[in-house]
Amino acid sequence: MNNYQTPTPIDPRLKSIAKISKLMDSQFEIGGFKFGLDPILNLIPFAGDAATGVVSFALVYSMHKHGASGKIVVKMLWNVLVDLVVGAIPLLGWVFDFYFKANDRNIKLLNEHYLEGKHTGSGKGIFIWILVGFVAFIILALWTIWTITSWLVGVVF
Repeated sequence: MNNYQTPTPIDPRLKSIAKISKLMDSQFEIGGFKFGLDPILNLIPFAGDAATGVVSFALVYSMHKHGASGKIVVKMLWNVLVDLVVGAIPLLGWVFDFYFKANDRNIKLLNEHYLEGKHTGSGKGIFIWILVGFVAFIILALWTIWTITSWLVGVVF
C-alpha cells in the first residue's frame, strides 16, 4: 500500500481540490488497493497523460491561487512532473501510475502547509537545485551519446 491516501482536509479552502485529487488518485478500491482515474486514463497513450497532466497542473495552479507558498508550489510541481515523466514510459509508467499518486501527495503537502505551518517561503532554492540537476543530467546524457557514437564509429570504420 502507499502512504499517500487523500487526507481529509480540515481547511475549507482544500475541499474541492481534495475531491478532484481523490477522483484522480484514490476514488476506487479493489481488494484494499486504492486508485483513481489517473492510471486508468494513462492506459490511453499520449491523450491520457495529457489529460491527467492538465488536471494535475490545474490543481497546483488552484492551490497556488489559494495561498500556497512558492516552496510548496515547487514541491507540488515536482510531484506532477515525476508523475508525468515516469508515467509516460510504456508498461513501467502504467504500473507506476497506480502507486505514485502526485495529487494525493500534493494535498498532503498542502494540509501540512495550512495546518502545521510547514513548507513556507520561496521555492527558489529547490528550483535552482532541480535546474542544476537537470543541466547535469543533460550534460551526462550528451557525453554518453558522444562516447557511444565515437565508439560505434571506431568499430564500424
